[in-house]
Amino acid sequence: MSMLDKLKGMLKGHEEQAKRGVDKGGDMIDQRTGNKYQSQVDMGQKQADDYIDRSRDQGNPPPQ
Repeated sequence: MSMLDKLKGMLKGHEEQAKRGVDKGGDMIDQRTGNKYQSQVDMGQKQADDYIDRSRDQGNPPPQ
């Protein structure tokens, strides 16, 4: 089982919690870098949120 499959299994049913974690992580990076990489962090947060939303919409079954 690949790491991506494991991640998908862990996300299932916890999408909102994962999105909050992405936001908190991005905020922490911005704080520690003095917002030096804010645009890149924001882009990464958006991509992570989009991935979480796509996973939820596809209804991926948990890996076996």
